[in-house]
Amino acid sequence: MIVYVNGETRDCAENSTVADVVSDLGLTGKKIAIELNKEILPFQQYDIQVLQAGDRLEIVHAIGGGQDDSFMLAGVKYHSRLLVGTGKYKDMEETRLAIEASGAQIVTVAIRRTNIGQNPGEPNLLDVISPDKYTILPNTAGCYTAEDAVRTCRLGRELLGGHKLVKLEVLADQLTLFPDVAETYIAAELLVKDGFDVMVYTNDDPIAAKRLEEIGCVAVMPLAAPIGSGLGIRNPYNILTIIENARVPILVDAGVGTASDAAIAMELGCAGVLMNTAIAAANNPILMASAMRKGIEAGREAFLAGRMPRRRFASASSPIDGLFF
Repeated sequence: MIVYVNGETRDCAENSTVADVVSDLGLTGKKIAIELNKEILPFQQYDIQVLQAGDRLEIVHAIGGGQDDSFMLAGVKYHSRLLVGTGKYKDMEETRLAIEASGAQIVTVAIRRTNIGQNPGEPNLLDVISPDKYTILPNTAGCYTAEDAVRTCRLGRELLGGHKLVKLEVLADQLTLFPDVAETYIAAELLVKDGFDVMVYTNDDPIAAKRLEEIGCVAVMPLAAPIGSGLGIRNPYNILTIIENARVPILVDAGVGTASDAAIAMELGCAGVLMNTAIAAANNPILMASAMRKGIEAGREAFLAGRMPRRRFASASSPIDGLFF
């Protein structure tokens, strides 16, 4: 059954207790407080409180300044909300340095001989971005049918030793690189049934995004603008609607051009942003990777802080009472 822990979905066995969840999270014996469905739950009841499907737990602890602002993806906690690709860099060394500067923990790779380095004499990308250091996210870039996308994911799983997390994209044409949503539905259903944890690229249609969530995708990734365009978020209200109605992480994918675009995505409430061209095609990719990292962090902090309301007219920062003229 599905319950929600600190806003993230979690799959629990039937008749699980709050204590079971606390144990699974490694928090047994820790100084924590728990709210169950907006009601404080005394710690004496953790062992006897049986959870029901849809229950919402908020678990808090005391920290010394700052906060642990992580997000869960397929049961794994990530602290970096910037996900990066590996294409279009001039060489492997620039790839390595840019990824390090980005602070990313999840790195996406295309499943191709030319990218993974299967040809004799070619450098191997996985030597540069070791699976021991990063979560490698195989993607189906360049696939135009559900069949090809599913085959590619299965090859990626074999390549990475049973790795289940994949990024699904099924493209409609080579000019726009927009998603073929109908084929994406088919591929998503097949991959979910095959045990994959699917992060799915789609358009900024709230209906399509919800359908993909209901199919069982662990994250939905609406485009900000066409892939590689650098146009920024063209339909922020669509993205906002998707976020407001989602129960899985929403990450903007494609179209980001600079750090302010990334900040806007995070200010809308996105769980993260995936990008490649915006960093790799910059004049200084390593510096841009650092800028994107800061843009993500600033946008997230602004979202958590809560912006002031927009007003039509001015509002004085200083009080007018006590003026001496």
